[in-house]
Amino acid sequence: MNTPFKLLFSLSLLLLSCNTQESKNNVEKWKVEVTQVELDFNDLAQKIGLADAFYEYAANDGVIRKSGKLVEGKLAIQQWIKNDVRPNETLTWKPTFVDVSQSGDLAYTYGDATFTFIDSLGNKKSRTSVYHTVWKRQTDGQWKFVWD
Repeated sequence: MNTPFKLLFSLSLLLLSCNTQESKNNVEKWKVEVTQVELDFNDLAQKIGLADAFYEYAANDGVIRKSGKLVEGKLAIQQWIKNDVRPNETLTWKPTFVDVSQSGDLAYTYGDATFTFIDSLGNKKSRTSVYHTVWKRQTDGQWKFVWD
């Protein structure tokens, strides 16, 4: 009776250790995916503008916080940005940290952002900040932000 228990215990440990390595590999793979999504999001914003890029990468129920208020839903986010961002303003960002849940359905990133604008005297100015984004894998497998 003692031998079957030892065998079952050893087999369980072996299976658990295999699963743990597979989970670590998946998390690392997903971190690469989310990093690429962040970079693609930034690139699209430079190409087509912030409002349309935010629309493209927001989940339907995505939320941003601007001017102390929550802007909820991808259409509302797109409209708020269209109304708030002037043509001579740009925002660029790059993730410096990415983490993904063990289940691969949630992730968060943060990194450096630079907001560039032309002041009233025509001088180019910029402000740097740190951004934070929460990503959720959608049913079609794509990563979309739910909080930015």
